[in-house]
Amino acid sequence: MRIAVYPGSFDPVTNGHLDIAERAARVFDTIVMAVFDRPNKNLLFPTADRVTFLREATTGMPKINVETYSSLTVDFARSVGAQVIVRGLRAADDFETEFQMAQINQRLAPDIDLVYFMASHQYTYFSSTRVRELASLGADVSWLVPPNVATALQRVYADRRHGG
Repeated sequence: MRIAVYPGSFDPVTNGHLDIAERAARVFDTIVMAVFDRPNKNLLFPTADRVTFLREATTGMPKINVETYSSLTVDFARSVGAQVIVRGLRAADDFETEFQMAQINQRLAPDIDLVYFMASHQYTYFSSTRVRELASLGADVSWLVPPNVATALQRVYADRRHGG
C-alpha cells in the first residue's frame, strides 16, 4: 500500500488544498492530511478547529485521513508508514521554499520521496494567508474554501469587526 502524507497548517483548508489531496488520491492508496500542531506562525484557528474543518471537507473521500502532528514531518511520515510527502506548488515563489525544504528532508530522510502537484489554475495565487486577508476585509471567499470554512471565517471576522 502506497501511503502519502500531505502536511500543512491548513489555516484554513482551502479548495486548493483539497484539489491537491484529491489528485494525490488518484496516485496513492492513502493520503494522510497532516495538520501541523506547532507551526511557526500566528494561527487564526486552533488545531482542533482546523482538524474538524478538514475532516468535514474530506467526508466522502475514503482515501483521505486527517491526523495531527507536532514532530518533524519526515518523522511523522515514517510513523504512519508513508513513503512519500505530497506538496503543492502555486507559483515560482513556492518553488524556492519547497526546494529548500526538499533538500533538508532528503538529508533527514533519504527513504521518503517528495512529490509535487501543480495547483490548478483557479487556485494558483490563493494561499490560506490570502484567503484570511480577503475574508478579514469582508470579501466572499466561498469559492476558495469549503462551506464550513467560509461560515467560520465570516463568523470570526464579523466578531472582530464588532469588537467580539
